[in-house]
Amino acid sequence: MARVERDGHAPGFTATDCNGNSFTLSSFIDRMNVLLVLNRGFS
Repeated sequence: MARVERDGHAPGFTATDCNGNSFTLSSFIDRMNVLLVLNRGFS
């Protein structure tokens, strides 16, 4: 996996929200800040 430099741009991706809707990171450009939380999950 490539590293993202601090204060750099995140690579584009598509993800699914908690309601099951797909979205792309680029859909938020010039609209709002994005905080991405990667959870290891609970087992």
